[in-house]
Amino acid sequence: MTTFADPHLDGRYAWFRLAVSVLAATVASVGMWAVILVLPAVQAEFGVGRADASLPYTATMLGFAAGNFWLGRFVDRFGIAVVLTAAAVALAAGFGLAAVSRNIWDFTLAQGLLIGVGTSAGFGPLLADVSHWFRRRRGIAVATAACGNYLAGAIWPLGLRGILAEDGWRAAYLVIAAICLAVIVPLALMLRRRLPVAAMASGAPGGPAQPMAAGFRPATLQWLLALAGIGCCVAMSMPQVHIVAYCADLGYGVAVGAEMLSLMLAAGIVSRLASGLLADWIGGVRTLLLGSVLQGLALLLYLPFDGLASLYVVSLIFGLSQGGIVPSYAIIVREYLPAREAGQRIGFVIMATILGMALGGWMSGWIFDATGSYRMAFLNGIAFNLLNVAIMVLVLWRTKGPRPGAVALEPA
Repeated sequence: MTTFADPHLDGRYAWFRLAVSVLAATVASVGMWAVILVLPAVQAEFGVGRADASLPYTATMLGFAAGNFWLGRFVDRFGIAVVLTAAAVALAAGFGLAAVSRNIWDFTLAQGLLIGVGTSAGFGPLLADVSHWFRRRRGIAVATAACGNYLAGAIWPLGLRGILAEDGWRAAYLVIAAICLAVIVPLALMLRRRLPVAAMASGAPGGPAQPMAAGFRPATLQWLLALAGIGCCVAMSMPQVHIVAYCADLGYGVAVGAEMLSLMLAAGIVSRLASGLLADWIGGVRTLLLGSVLQGLALLLYLPFDGLASLYVVSLIFGLSQGGIVPSYAIIVREYLPAREAGQRIGFVIMATILGMALGGWMSGWIFDATGSYRMAFLNGIAFNLLNVAIMVLVLWRTKGPRPGAVALEPA
C-alpha cells in the first residue's frame, strides 16, 4: 500500500499555483465588497430607501451565485485560466458601466449581470481548481484560496477610503475597473497548466479516495448542503452587509463601519486558515458544524452591545467564528462526491450560500425599514443559523466511514 505518488499533488508547483490563486481571488472579490462600501452614498444620491439601496447588493449576490454554478461547469471543461480571463473583462465592463449609471436600476443591473458574475470566478470555480492539486493538505489549501475573498474585504475598503472621501464612489469604481483588467489577466495566464491525471482519478465513487458515505443519494446530499448553505449565509449576511450602515445609523460614521468590516474580515482570514487545518484532521462536516455554532453565539452578542468599543470586539469575535464555514462546503463536496464533477457540484453549493447572502442582505434591509432597527434582523439571522446547525447534525449522524481527515491509500 502506498499513497498517491504524483509529484504535482501537494508539490511545489501546487503551492505556487495556490499563491497565484489567492492573488487573483483578492482582486476579483472586490465586486462583493465595493457595493457595501458605497451603499450609503448610492442611497443618498439616488434618493431611495434602505431596502431599495440594498437591491444592488442582492443583484450582485444573485449574479455571484449563478456565476459560481455556471463558471464551475466551465472550469470542469475548459480550466480556470479561461474562466478568470473572461471574468476580468466582465468586471472591468461592470464597474465602468456602474460608474456612469444614472439611477439605482442601471447601477443594479451592472452589479448583477457583470460584476456579480465576474466576481464569482474568484471563489467557487477557483476553490474547485485548487482542490484538484492537493491530496494530503486539501483542507488548508482550499481554505487558503478562500481567504482571497476576505483579503479583498480587508484590503479594498482601506485602499479605497481616500478615493471615496475625496472623489466619490464613481471615481472609485473606475479605478477598480482598471485594476481588475490589468492584474487578473496576467495571473490567469500563469494558471494554464492542465490538471494532473491523478487528480481526476481520485474521488471516484467507491474508490480509495472516496471513503465517506452519508447514507443519502448524491443529489439528496447536495440539496441538503445547499439548504444548509442558505441558512448559514442568511445569518452571516446581517453583520457583513449592514455593518457600515448600522454604524452610520448609530452615529459612528461610515469610515468607522468600513474599519469594522475590515476587522471582521481580517479575523475571518484567521478563522479560515484555522478551519482548513482543522478540516484536514476532523473533516469538513465537523469543522462546518463547529463554525456554525460559534457564528450563532456571536450573533447573539450583537443584541446587548451597541457601544463603539463593544461593536469592534463583537465584530472581531464574529469574524473569528464564521470565516471557515463557506470553504468547508467545498471540502465536504470533495470528501463525499466525485472529483470529475467537483466544479459544478462545488459551484452549486456555493451558489446556494450566495443566494443566502443575497436573501439575507435584502431581508435585513426590509426588516430595518419595517421596524426602524436591526434588532429583529439579528434575531432572524439567528433563526436561520439554527437551520444550518440542524442539517449538519443530520449529515454527521448519517455519515459512515473512516475518520473524515484520514488520507486514503491505494495499491501501488
